[in-house]
Amino acid sequence: MSKIDFTTIPEQVGIIYKKFWDKKDFIPVYAENNHLYFWVLNEEGIKKADYLGFVLKMTPVVIKKTKEDILKALEEAYSWLEEETTEEAGPEEAEFDENDILEGSYTDAPIVRLVNQTIVKAVRSNASDIHFEGEKDHLCIRFRIDGVLSEYRRLSKKIHEAVISRIKVMAGLDVAETRRPQDGAIRVNVGTRAIDIRVSIMPSITGEKAVLRILDTSKELLRLHDIGLSPEQVALFKQKLASPNGIILVTGPTGSGKTTTLYAALKEIATREKNVMTIEDPIEYRMDGITQVQVNPKIGLSFDSALKYFLRQDPDVILVGEIRDVETAKTAISASLTGHLVLSTVHTNDAATTLARLIDMGVEPFLLASSILLVMGQRLVKRICPHCGQEVETAPEIQEMLAHYGIKLPAHKKGMGCNHCRHTGFLGRIGIFELMEITEPLKRLIIKKADAREIKAAAIKEGMCSMLQDGINKVKQGITTPEEVLLVTKL
Repeated sequence: MSKIDFTTIPEQVGIIYKKFWDKKDFIPVYAENNHLYFWVLNEEGIKKADYLGFVLKMTPVVIKKTKEDILKALEEAYSWLEEETTEEAGPEEAEFDENDILEGSYTDAPIVRLVNQTIVKAVRSNASDIHFEGEKDHLCIRFRIDGVLSEYRRLSKKIHEAVISRIKVMAGLDVAETRRPQDGAIRVNVGTRAIDIRVSIMPSITGEKAVLRILDTSKELLRLHDIGLSPEQVALFKQKLASPNGIILVTGPTGSGKTTTLYAALKEIATREKNVMTIEDPIEYRMDGITQVQVNPKIGLSFDSALKYFLRQDPDVILVGEIRDVETAKTAISASLTGHLVLSTVHTNDAATTLARLIDMGVEPFLLASSILLVMGQRLVKRICPHCGQEVETAPEIQEMLAHYGIKLPAHKKGMGCNHCRHTGFLGRIGIFELMEITEPLKRLIIKKADAREIKAAAIKEGMCSMLQDGINKVKQGITTPEEVLLVTKL
């Protein structure tokens, strides 16, 4: 028997199991007819299973499994083993287990356990951020899931300072400094998942606020066809990625998936025959076969300075995390004009606005026209839950808004809410895109310093599918809703 069903296991089993410090070599998975079934890794795990069965007067049955199987089962067991944290607890200085926070989450001191359990819960919920924020009488913890913040739990104000101090200890920050913002990082394992966490601490009138950005580095990188690009868009993107030199820019606001898109692109072109180098702040994905460099302002390692050093390393492809200033922009253009393919991001609203933004920075229009191959604007929209999606009539006001753009949409699919999607009607997110190829007509407009509206009109005339149209196409395919598309395209 190899199935897992923790609901069959007596409560006393969990109470005793939690007292074992090392749980990586055995786990109870099922109970039936006074038989307690264990997954075990080795002889040590068998001994622990025999001991637990003896104490509880149950017959242990052991099944050999791999370490990965046991870690995955331990992740599944989290909600079964989870304890309520004592709110009246004070600050603790217990050592943090960097190897696997699942190990200590059940037996550590209260504040340590609270922070560990919150991180584990956020990872299991696929949250991108955790917010610890003080209110007048409470400490509020919120998760950002699928781009939306929702309250996870509300705790006593008495433990606010202790929780923030614990997070500072984990991130290697100054616990005594409460007046200034601080940034740090935490690296932990949650079962089989390697998690990087970016920590930002900000003082406020209700006490310090901590925001933790969760980056699951164990996740497999997505490919271009997985992020939401249509077959035509994938073909155009791949065509430009095959160019020996030039610049490809991905644009959109913070949290719109730009880095994910760039790494999907790198996965297409990064081979042992190419020298690929990246300069990022921070490094969100780790990828074998490429050289990744972290920005470090303390030693003068900026995007601009790193780019200059990169050119001495014989690169074929360079990824610049973000073009923030004219120096970085000019160096990136110089690299592209000397035989390198450069991938980067810019914070602008859409593809056409990117060109105007770079010109405003001080980049010469003729340099842009001769170096940029493709500008890609993108946003993330929530996916309709596949378990509860149903066809509904489009609201009259939405039909009226879309009619201004010549779009008819009498009906569309909508998630009605179920247990799979936490009754939100949505499950996960997908990108909507516009890919603006820099054709000869567009190059002439760039050199003339035409405004973004004129450039966008010309790009659509040249065959570009706008973000709005790409979003409506996904609505018609039953992937998202018109309200989501209109919300993120800011119409």
